[in-house]
Amino acid sequence: MNVHALPHGTTVSGSSPSRDGRGTGLLLLGGAVAGPLFTAVVLAQVLTRDGFYLSQQPLSLLSLGEHGWVQVTNFAVAGSLMVACALGMRRVLTAGPGRTWAPLLVMLHGVGLLAGGVFLPDPGLGYPPGAPEGIPSELTWHGTLHAVAPPLAFGALVVCCAVLARRSAVERRWGRMLYAGATGLGVLGLSLWQGQEGVGVRLFLAAVVGFAWTTFVALDLRGSLARS
Repeated sequence: MNVHALPHGTTVSGSSPSRDGRGTGLLLLGGAVAGPLFTAVVLAQVLTRDGFYLSQQPLSLLSLGEHGWVQVTNFAVAGSLMVACALGMRRVLTAGPGRTWAPLLVMLHGVGLLAGGVFLPDPGLGYPPGAPEGIPSELTWHGTLHAVAPPLAFGALVVCCAVLARRSAVERRWGRMLYAGATGLGVLGLSLWQGQEGVGVRLFLAAVVGFAWTTFVALDLRGSLARS
């Protein structure tokens, strides 16, 4: 078995280096693409869906209505790509702090996104048009499960930021440490911010900030793989 050393003590091993390298690179590329694709699809819907206002409604409500399948698919694709990214990270991070927890947390982030698409939210906050203006007083079973998805996705991402910030500190990669820490604090603050006013914008910004970081991490690991 051939073992190829990567910078900062990571390794990639396999019986066929070129094939394994290409496969791992594709998995990481999936993680890099997930965020920009998710963001672009959400913005396209915000601009074209009648009755939807991001300042008043969370983006998950886009899963409802005649064209709700678009956002359901968006959640499913983004979640699947993040799960793929986690598998790629597991292949690359074979040594050092966070080698076990970082891929696992990215996978949980992907599972949270998948759950957001599989389990539909209940209508409310005026969307779809004709829905009650306030938050539903009672949730259906799928609405309850959907409500678990954002805390799972955001929570896993915040903890992953802390894990990789610690890894970067051990490796004395101070810029990456600061970026991971700032991302974790930003996502945590935006997702926990109390108050209904502007909730959609805050959650969307939390997703954008988090996805920007996961894209950076995926491309950074993919670059390390290419240099090995």
